[in-house]
Amino acid sequence: MAQVYRGGQLYGTGRPARMTPHEVRSRAFDPRRRGFDPDQVREFQARVADELNDLHQQVRRLSQENDRIKRALRDWQTMHARECRQPNEGPW
Repeated sequence: MAQVYRGGQLYGTGRPARMTPHEVRSRAFDPRRRGFDPDQVREFQARVADELNDLHQQVRRLSQENDRIKRALRDWQTMHARECRQPNEGPW
């Protein structure tokens, strides 16, 4: 779980810390007598790390797109507010 300090005390954010592709690739496991094939483990780690990297990039792109749309909406609202009549200027 990701942790943040608030008011000098540890505060859990409620979601796990994000794993990086580097962490997946570099994770080492203790050897066991009847363990897994190390080459298969490394191949799997590489696939997971690549997919994780793709997901991180997609989140970054979507976040940028979200920011762009929010800016466009604010600009439109500002432009529209200038064109509208001010409150209490109507016949009512």
